[in-house]
Order: sequence, then structure tokens, then C-alpha cells
Amino acid sequence: MSTSARMLRLLSLLQTHRYWPGEELAQRLEVSGRTLRRDIDRLRELGYAVDASRGVAGGYQLRAGGSLPPLLLEDEEAVAIAVGLQQAANGSVGGMEETSVQALTKVIALMPPRLRRQMDALRSQTDNLVWGGGPHIDPAILTTLAQACRDDEPLHLTYTARGAEPTERWVEPHRLVSLGRRWYLVAYDRDRQDWRSFRVDRIASPRTTGHRYRPRELPADDALAFVQAGIRRIPQRYDVRVRVAADPAVVARAVGRWGDVTPYEQGCLLAMSVDDLQWPVMVLAQLGADFTVESPVELVDLVSEVSARFARAGVA
Repeated sequence: MSTSARMLRLLSLLQTHRYWPGEELAQRLEVSGRTLRRDIDRLRELGYAVDASRGVAGGYQLRAGGSLPPLLLEDEEAVAIAVGLQQAANGSVGGMEETSVQALTKVIALMPPRLRRQMDALRSQTDNLVWGGGPHIDPAILTTLAQACRDDEPLHLTYTARGAEPTERWVEPHRLVSLGRRWYLVAYDRDRQDWRSFRVDRIASPRTTGHRYRPRELPADDALAFVQAGIRRIPQRYDVRVRVAADPAVVARAVGRWGDVTPYEQGCLLAMSVDDLQWPVMVLAQLGADFTVESPVELVDLVSEVSARFARAGVA
């Protein structure tokens, strides 16, 4: 491997891990410790702030510097960043819309032609639906939580649960989950000695400790499944029951994990527990099938109101 190729490989490794033991880093690059130290010095000359710790367990860590040096991205990573910026421009993170558009423009402009064509195809063939009614998230809080998840750092935060007073929490952050316009932090709550999902818009003053913890095993298939299971256990305002004249499999795909679908006569019975009736109305509208609302009466009224509004809009 040439020196230039090895330098790029070294930079790529440093950007993916907060801390690399020197011996492991040298093995990855198939070089001696002396050669690794010279390569680290070259990176420092290029403006990358690389901290080193000495001793048997010594290693290297890429530190934030006074300015942002060039980033080394794989093709898939560049596309992922562009897609994320595109979603952020329409998303729920407060104050990020304009800056996301500006950053997206820069990223696409620097992409090689093959990746730019991929992004152009993605943008031209995708319709974005901006979900309304959701809370806005402080970008600084979201960034702090994401970094703590990545680095396995305990967090101290203030959390205000629904209908409760603010409480101080010590948690071990595991993963961030985005559902529609809401974000959740899946973490192990040290005080309650159990796993919890925290609404990010209800988190204040998150603070990292600089220490690390040994990750625990999440009692679910993944963080998304854990959050969804927790939400479904929360008592909701409305119990929705609708008979739908459609294939149960089609309805199940439309509602996902947010409802139960049972075969019923020439269709199926859709059951959901929700706080907001807008969601079942949207599901029913996209199915394009006849349906009968059994409960609640508020959903009957809302469907009638929406139907009348669309009927008026269609009159020339």
C-alpha cells in the first residue's frame, strides 16, 4: 500500500472511531508502530487534530480542531449525508431547514458525476410529505445525544414526562429513533435500573461525562421495536375500530406496527389506539377502499368533515 493510500485509510479509520488503541490501528494498516507515528504526524501537518496517549494501552483519537478539515467519505456515506440533509430540510429539527438546504447544495456540487446522478434520480422520483403538528427539536440537543450514543458515554439530563414535573436522570444512551416528526432516545436509566425511551423534545440540558460504559443488551430486536412497543403500552385517547373492504395484507402494510389487522368477512377489521385521529384518516385515505367506522364517534365526524372538504374542493 502506498503512503498516500495508507494515509487515506488511516484518516478513514480515525473518523469512524472515537479512540483507537495504537496496536490495533497499526495492525489494521499493516505497519509498525514507528510508521504509524509518522503517519499521525503527517495528518497533524495537514490540520487534523490527533491526540495521542502513551503507555501500554496508548492510542490515538481524532479531536475537533479550530476549523473543519476535509472529510473522507465513502460513496455510500456521501449519498447517506445528502439524503439526510434533504430530509432535514423538510424535517422537525428546529432552525435547520435553511442551513440543510445550503449544506445539501455544497455536498451535491462536490459529488462525482456518478453519485450526483444517483441523487438527481432520487430527488426527481421522490415525493416528500411534511408531517405537521409535531414538536421541534433543538439541533444542539440532538447532536449531543447522537455523539453520546456513538461514543458509549453516560449522560446527565433533565426530563419532563407527560403530566409530570422535571426530573434529573443519569442514563446510558443506546440509540436515537425518528418516528414521523418525533425523536426518541433509547437508553438505560441508571436510577430506575431499567430501559426507557425518552421523547427528545422533552429533554433539556444533556451533559456528557467524558467517561465510557460497557453497552448492555437491549431487551428487544432493535431500538425501533423497543420504542414502538413502549408507545403501544401507553393509554391512548381513542380506540379506533374500522371495517375495511380490502385485503388484510394490504391494510397491514399500510398501518405497519401501529395497528392490528384481523380478517373479517370480505375484508378485515382494523384496530388502532391513537391520541390523534389524523393518522387513521391518512391510513384509510391511502388504502383506496370502502370502509365503515365502528368507533369512535369522533372519527366518524372527522371523516365526514374531511369528505365534505374534499368534495367542495372538487367542485368547479
